Amino acid sequence: MPYSADRPRRVTVDPDGPLLVEGPVEVVGDDGTVFASRRFTVAICTCRRSRTYPWCDTSHRRRVKPDGGRTRTTDSRETDPTS
Repeated sequence: MPYSADRPRRVTVDPDGPLLVEGPVEVVGDDGTVFASRRFTVAICTCRRSRTYPWCDTSHRRRVKPDGGRTRTTDSRETDPTS
């Protein structure tokens, strides 16, 4: 539902991604630069990896996981002494 004067603007927090804000919005950068978007919903970058900062470009998805992104699998014979 779009923003209206009688309803507060909605911000959705994604712990692994951007802030989703119902638009239109203006974002003021730390240097005072004003970025504006008239879109229905905008994604605001929280990881600062975006090439289009302050807007999210999904660069946070390229973050490497602590285990290097690999899932460790074991052979059942390694963990089962009866095999």
